[in-house]
Amino acid sequence: MRSIIIFSIGALVVAAQSAKRTAPLGSTVFEWTQLAAKATKTGERREVTDGPTATFTNFEAHITTIEAGLSPHAPHRHPDEEIVILKEGVLEVLHGGKTERAGPGSILFFASNDEHGMKNVGATRATYYVIRSVTGSTPK
Repeated sequence: MRSIIIFSIGALVVAAQSAKRTAPLGSTVFEWTQLAAKATKTGERREVTDGPTATFTNFEAHITTIEAGLSPHAPHRHPDEEIVILKEGVLEVLHGGKTERAGPGSILFFASNDEHGMKNVGATRATYYVIRSVTGSTPK
């Protein structure tokens, strides 16, 4: 019985962490093993957090895994800034009208309204962390 209760509490914590929040996020640890992977048409996605903090109007983070040869979506732009940290794999990265390759450990920064896109050009899956923030200075 005790293990069922612990599992249920753990499931509630994960659900609360990955749902859209309205209360500001405080200091926390998001444990990889507690982030449920959900299948997508190009791989999988793990939701981390989505909601306000003390200084961000919105702070969103997720982890995407893309199968070899695929893109998560077409190149796009948005007013918020985005940081991507490549955990594993090789990406072809479009940004500012040019294309570059990025390998494991690379950090990508996409400026506000800059068109950007990524494609897994490696022979294995690519996994990366996405961190997006909206502040009072973010264009509407």
